[in-house]
This record gives sequence, C-alpha cells and structure tokens, in this order.
Amino acid sequence: MAYLVNITPRAERDLADLYEVIHAEHSDAALKWYRGLKEAILSLEDHPNRHPVIRKSDKLRHLLYGHKPHIYRVIYRVLENQKHVEVLHIRHGARRKLKSSDLA
Repeated sequence: MAYLVNITPRAERDLADLYEVIHAEHSDAALKWYRGLKEAILSLEDHPNRHPVIRKSDKLRHLLYGHKPHIYRVIYRVLENQKHVEVLHIRHGARRKLKSSDLA
C-alpha cells in the first residue's frame, strides 16, 4: 500500500530556497536537477523505509540526492499507523551536523 507523502512547511521553505540558490528559473540543467529531487521525495510513497535511519534518532530517516559535491539530504519520518511520510527538512549534505532545533 502506498504512503501519503506530506511536505511540511519547513521543508517547503527549504525547497523554495534551494530553487533560488541553484537558479533553477534560469537554467535548464538546474531545473531538471530540482525536478529530480522532487521526484525522489515523492517516490517515498513506495517503500519509505528503504532509506537508512539517521544517527541522532531511530525515528528519522534520510534520503540522499545528487552527486558530490552537490548532495542534498532529505530528512523525513514514517508514520506507519497512518501510512504517512512527513518530509521535515532538506539541507545540503556538507552543512554542519543536524541539531534537534533544525527540525522544529
């Protein structure tokens, strides 16, 4: 059974910021990459538990997207009882380590 993927307001802001940072509006390659990221996020509806849990919490998982040095990390949680996936945060993989305040 498919899961419902919900992108939280925080993750929506992260996506909007990323769109601006990579200049997706002005570059076909950047727009293609951005659309690929969104497709990868939406693919979580099928088997969201296929990605590893993060070190800080066994309740959160992460999907890595891109190639070095442009790897982005999508932090999400799977709510099994509701069959939902909540995308919490999207960040560049080279940023400082994740803190709990980053997910608030």
